[in-house]
Amino acid sequence: MTDVLRGRHAIVTGGGRGIGAAIAAELARLGARLTLLGRDRQALDAHAAALRARCSADVATASCDVADSKSVAAAFARARELQGDAYALVNNAGQAESAPFGDTSRELWDRMLDVNLTGAYLCAQQVLPAMIAAREGRIVNVSSTAGLKGYSRMAAYCAAKHGLVGLTRALAQETAKSGVTVNTVCPGYTDTAMAKQAVDNLVASRGITPEEALKMMTRLNPRGMLTRPEEVASMVGWLCSPDAAAVTGEAIAVAGGEVP
Repeated sequence: MTDVLRGRHAIVTGGGRGIGAAIAAELARLGARLTLLGRDRQALDAHAAALRARCSADVATASCDVADSKSVAAAFARARELQGDAYALVNNAGQAESAPFGDTSRELWDRMLDVNLTGAYLCAQQVLPAMIAAREGRIVNVSSTAGLKGYSRMAAYCAAKHGLVGLTRALAQETAKSGVTVNTVCPGYTDTAMAKQAVDNLVASRGITPEEALKMMTRLNPRGMLTRPEEVASMVGWLCSPDAAAVTGEAIAVAGGEVP
């Protein structure tokens, strides 16, 4: 499957590193024109330059805080100016913080919902009208296995990611006859900086070694290993392709069998 997105504009939030960077690389491989959004402009520009060098990709970047409605509106206006209306939106930007429920402050709660759920709502609002008018489009939300099951000490994050799955299913129902699909991918622990932070948090809170912390994180995964960002990106690329036109409203785990 190559060039299936040739000439189509895809926007990836959190596109400068980790899963978002892998998704951007996959969409570039499929021929898409890209706009990468995120708060770290240096990381965005570095990844955009790498994609241009690797596959002659047409890549633009724009600073964006998905939790800030004014920032989102400005970034998407810039994306439309540079690359035209979006055919695909990948809501990948996210943040994970853990705390026992009793220690979960209102600030932490709001932060998890703002970044992981409200951000996807704000970004989808920016692209859906044009997608519906064009009678084609793809929205892929990056949730987590925490959107399909519960994890101890992760109440706020789980609530936000479950909400993202619910938003996906509701939008899929609204847009099913319009040629737009809305789906969610739900990675398990993935080999990114976020996973490293989770390891560090376990080491600090439980007084264990990094090796023991990693074993704890992967113990429920039948493969016994972290998911690779490229494995998540491959699924996102397929969901953005014409071949996935009949797939909408799905929450697809990419987690080595952790979630049946």
